[in-house]
Amino acid sequence: MEEKYLLRHICEVCGRTEILTPEEAHSQGWDYPPKMGQFRIISPRTCPNCMMMDTVWAALVLQGKTLDELTDRQKQTFNRILSEPESILVVEEE
Repeated sequence: MEEKYLLRHICEVCGRTEILTPEEAHSQGWDYPPKMGQFRIISPRTCPNCMMMDTVWAALVLQGKTLDELTDRQKQTFNRILSEPESILVVEEE
C-alpha cells in the first residue's frame, strides 16, 4: 500500500530537496526512511546522484569523528534526523 503523506527529502550531500511520498522517493532512488532505514536513526539521507561517503553517518561511523568534530551543516542534519519524521513532514493546507 502506497503512503499518501508527503516528506521533504533533503540530500545531505548536495542539498537537493524534493517533496515526495515515501514510495515515490524510493522508486526514484532516494535513500530515506521509511523505505530505507528508520526515522530517528543516523543513516545516510541521499538523493539518487550522491554517495553515502560524505554523510553524517560516514563521518561518525567510518571516519570516527565525534559530534564536536562535525561541521555546522552536519550538526543541523544530525538534529533533523533525530527529529524525523516531524522535521521533514509536509503539511498541506486545505
